Amino acid sequence: MRPQHRTGRRAAAAAVALTGAALLAACGTGGELRSAGPAPDAIGPARLWPELPPASAAPYDYGEGETAHIPGITVPGGDVRRVDPVAVVRAGLNARPDRSSGTAAFPAETVRRINACRTAPASCPVLKPYYRDLTGDGRDEMVLGIQLADRQLSVRVYMPEPSGLTRIMSTSDAVISVELAGRDLIMRAPSAITGYEYRTAWSWDDQQRAMLPTQDEILRMTPRDGPGRRHTPSARPSARPTADASPSPAPVAPTAAPSAPVTAERR
Repeated sequence: MRPQHRTGRRAAAAAVALTGAALLAACGTGGELRSAGPAPDAIGPARLWPELPPASAAPYDYGEGETAHIPGITVPGGDVRRVDPVAVVRAGLNARPDRSSGTAAFPAETVRRINACRTAPASCPVLKPYYRDLTGDGRDEMVLGIQLADRQLSVRVYMPEPSGLTRIMSTSDAVISVELAGRDLIMRAPSAITGYEYRTAWSWDDQQRAMLPTQDEILRMTPRDGPGRRHTPSARPSARPTADASPSPAPVAPTAAPSAPVTAERR
């Protein structure tokens, strides 16, 4: 008996072969791939001065990774929207008086205005808060801005925890704008080079349990004031953000939805 199934398979294989040959022939008739020329050789990183010993410590302390528990502040239901932002700032002023959390972080005039927020709300330097889940734990953090002298801005982020409230970011700078993009907080600041700006992205780091400046770069500015005009920023003291050192802002423009106006400490 003739093996019909084998004959059928051979015929099918022959048809496939003929079809493939036809396709290959068609590829050579037009629209074929053409060489763009030789590709440049890949050049790997070359280490300069390999005989230099590695640094053992950072030469300056910028305050990255510094956190602080805010004493006397409770977070009802773990919801930072129910916490009075002015009370949070004042609690920080009454805490350990160091660069990160105490009165040394702010000029005396700013401290006076913060303490007078209840009686003189119009001059209160604590801006309305914004809320965003920056740590990825499903709960919002509170982002606060505090206006300082010489058009500087202190930006702080607070995270709710079972033990209360923890500050996970604190920095001050002259700013063009502050933005929230996904889980990043982005600060744009003037550069001493006309037409350029510094842009720093702060991101949550699980290991450090703090917001860290994961990207710090200088970029050309795009026209923002209309055709043919370019914003010319003033000089910036340094290329790196500082943790509440001598901080200066142009108008701040966060992108997240603002909260309701602060009322508890401003009455």
